[in-house]
Amino acid sequence: MPEPWGTQVTNWIVFDYGEVLSLRTAAVPKLAAAMGVSPETFEPVYWSVRDPYDRGCPDLEYWTSIGDQVGAKVDDALSAELTALDVAGWGQLAPGSLDLLQSLSDAGASLALLSNAPSAFGVWVREQEWAKLFKHTLFSGDVKVAKPDAEIFQLLLDKLGAAPEECLFFDDRQVNIDGARAVGIRAHLWDGAEAARAALA
Repeated sequence: MPEPWGTQVTNWIVFDYGEVLSLRTAAVPKLAAAMGVSPETFEPVYWSVRDPYDRGCPDLEYWTSIGDQVGAKVDDALSAELTALDVAGWGQLAPGSLDLLQSLSDAGASLALLSNAPSAFGVWVREQEWAKLFKHTLFSGDVKVAKPDAEIFQLLLDKLGAAPEECLFFDDRQVNIDGARAVGIRAHLWDGAEAARAALA
C-alpha cells in the first residue's frame, strides 16, 4: 500500500548499496597483497578500471586489467581468490543501515536495491538474510548498464512496475542523484541512516 513518506506518496524506497548501506571496502590491503603489490600501487588502479566491471565484464578480465597495470600475472585461480576477497570487503553493513531497513519494512514500505556492482557481488547479496527485506534487487553487472545512465533507472522502474514519481532513491554520489532525477525519480544524496529517517519523516 502506498505510504506518504515525506510530502508525496511513495510506493518504493530504493537504496544504493556501496557506501550507503555498506561501509567502504576494507579489502584493498588483502587484494594488493594477493597481487604482490603495495596498497598504494593497487588502489588507484582498482578504482580506475572499476566501471567496466560494474557494467558486466567478467571477473578474470577485470583482475587481469589491474594486473597488467601493476605488473602482476592473473590466472583463473588468482581471479577467483581476488573476487572472493573483493566481495567480502564490501560485505559490512554501515551502522544504522539494518535498523533503518527493518523499521521501514516493518512500517510497510516496499524496498528495492539498485547498485553498481559486479554480478558476483549480486549473488552474495541475495544470499544474505537482510536481503529478504528488499522486494527487488538490481545489480549493474547483471544488466550490463550502470548508474548514472538513464537505461538502468528505466530497467528499475520496469522491474518495480512503478512510475518515476512513485520512487524515492538514496545514493551517495551526486552524479547518480542527477541521473535519477533526469528520469523523474525523486532522489536524495545519502548522508547516513539518521538523515534518511529525517527525509522519510
